[in-house]
Amino acid sequence: MATYNLYEELKNRENEKKKGTGAEESKEKALDDVTRVKVLSPGRKVFKRFIRNRLAVFGTVTLAVLFIFSFIGPVFYSYGQKEIFYTFEEQYVNYALAKENTTYTGYNLEGADGYELEDVAVNSMNSNIKSMVANDETILAVVGETNGYVIEKIADNIYTFSVGNLKKVATLGNSSYVVGTYDSIGKSITYTADEVDGLDKAAASGISGNSGSFELGGVEYTYEKAIGKSYTIMAAADGLNIIDSSVGTSFKSAAEKAAETGVSFEADGKTYSLVGSNGNYDIYEVGDYTPVMVYTRYTMDTYETGLSVSDEFKAAALMGVAGYGSFEADGIEYSIAESGESYVITAADGSEFAELSTFVVRRYTGEDTLDYDLKKALAEKVEEMNESDAKTGVLTYNIPAQDEDGSVLYDADGNVMYSETDMDISQQDTGEYVIKCNQVNYIIDRYASPSLSHPLGTDGDGFDVMARIMYGGRVSLMVGFVVVILETVLGVIMGGLAGFYGGWVDNLIMRLVDIFYCLPSMPIMIILGAMMDAMRMDTYTRLMIMMGALGIMGWAGVARLVRGQILSLREQEFMVAAEATGIKVRKRIFKHLIPNVMPQLIVTATMGIGSVILTESTLSFLGLGVKHPLATWGTIINSVSSASAMAHYAFIWIPVGLLICLTVIAFNFVGDGLRDAYDPKSKK
Repeated sequence: MATYNLYEELKNRENEKKKGTGAEESKEKALDDVTRVKVLSPGRKVFKRFIRNRLAVFGTVTLAVLFIFSFIGPVFYSYGQKEIFYTFEEQYVNYALAKENTTYTGYNLEGADGYELEDVAVNSMNSNIKSMVANDETILAVVGETNGYVIEKIADNIYTFSVGNLKKVATLGNSSYVVGTYDSIGKSITYTADEVDGLDKAAASGISGNSGSFELGGVEYTYEKAIGKSYTIMAAADGLNIIDSSVGTSFKSAAEKAAETGVSFEADGKTYSLVGSNGNYDIYEVGDYTPVMVYTRYTMDTYETGLSVSDEFKAAALMGVAGYGSFEADGIEYSIAESGESYVITAADGSEFAELSTFVVRRYTGEDTLDYDLKKALAEKVEEMNESDAKTGVLTYNIPAQDEDGSVLYDADGNVMYSETDMDISQQDTGEYVIKCNQVNYIIDRYASPSLSHPLGTDGDGFDVMARIMYGGRVSLMVGFVVVILETVLGVIMGGLAGFYGGWVDNLIMRLVDIFYCLPSMPIMIILGAMMDAMRMDTYTRLMIMMGALGIMGWAGVARLVRGQILSLREQEFMVAAEATGIKVRKRIFKHLIPNVMPQLIVTATMGIGSVILTESTLSFLGLGVKHPLATWGTIINSVSSASAMAHYAFIWIPVGLLICLTVIAFNFVGDGLRDAYDPKSKK
């Protein structure tokens, strides 16, 4: 029986058509003519069904526009996602700060470079000086780990810090002192205090082990193992115990009297200082000492605004104040004169150079750029407020005028122009005085309204919102695709194995799927976010971990879909034929079964991307996903998370919210369109 080959017939008719005459070509074809039959490939059929779905086409076009906006738009846009913008604005700001200086600042004296000073001693200078002020002391010994130091008052509010020769001569109170070092081999003692009769024999019989105690003559001695076979012997003392018998006759009475207040004292022409507290003191004889630093509460204000003065000049001036005389610096002779509670420094030519005062007036930032006359006026106003016991006051003063960009204005001759300004002065609880007035400042352009330079305005950090949305779209879309790809790969592998092998493999994988279905994904992501916050992870590391966690927790649905499809496909004739021809199991699964499941996977993945983008945006909005300053659509909305911010800065979150909605809807439209296009029963 002859067979009819449609393909061959069509090919022959086409050849005859090319050879035929014009009359034959114009002949009308019958309805049963095979040339009228059009054969479409499955792919073309799916495509034609898809483009007939207007919502699917709309979704596709929308996604194309979003991808161009997010991935190509930043290339042509002028601003970056982390670029901060500034603007000039007149504000009522903290202009200056005035206070009585209570901190002692140190300056190196000439020749101090040759001395190594211990940080412990230097860092405690302020507390030591304040203790001297409270106890009305003029000299204080400080014992370091390797050196002795002497703090001495040389003038009001001026103290020198010296490397001193200190010798421990006595103890006072319940204390102990080192008597000497016992050599257990030679049975002898090297004394650091006065020699004690019979101590060497008592030590020989009383020392055993690394530490302990023994008695001699009613005095308790303790010992500790030192280097090699030697021991350090210490004697317990109660009350005044003189270690060095060379002290003078009046030492005992002077020491006991000084112990009542814990201050330094003099006896027999020597100076002694008490080191300790609560009635327990070590008494040191202060010998020769060399000043290496000078400490003071005074600050120096130069009459010339902004003039820089070296620390060496300040140290020389302070030492000159202590002598109420003159000093030389940089080859120039200066004289010092007392003026009330301040000191005026005058150069040799009679011009006033600077003033030393304990009252400090500076810019609020700490910069010394205010005019001397303004400092003086503010100081006088504060003094007036103190006399009247007022907490607030107003000083009207001419300060440099500013233009709209904050620059100082100058007249035609190059002189600074001034404008009269009311300066509000208020005393704080700390005792400081804050001076406020209107100033044009260069500040971060926060929450700027949409304009030509910033089409969607700026956010609270001064970032351009349009740039943030573009770069945020990159991250959000990337998260969606990466997570869905990870879900699909895991789901295909696990579902393919379960569906093909069945039996115990199927049971094991499906029970694992059940477990992942039961996992509370949102609480887990919240816990994971809190852990990453505690570990202070890098922003990009957080992003990778978040995508991995979302992918791992979302594969179960894909696995169940693939398993169900493979269970129905593996018994069909083409699979029986594949098995009969000896094709390997791996190829049967991934070359014959999985491709037949791809249409359903494409639909599922397309519709799942929108869900993942929503999840990422939610986590970032809650501060648990991608962290600032990396932009995502969720973090952009998070920047205006309060109710008042949302009401006032709708131009930030509304465009982002619309893009999230539009993206999710577009993916759903595309997914619906693909589902209908792959459905052979579809009538569209």
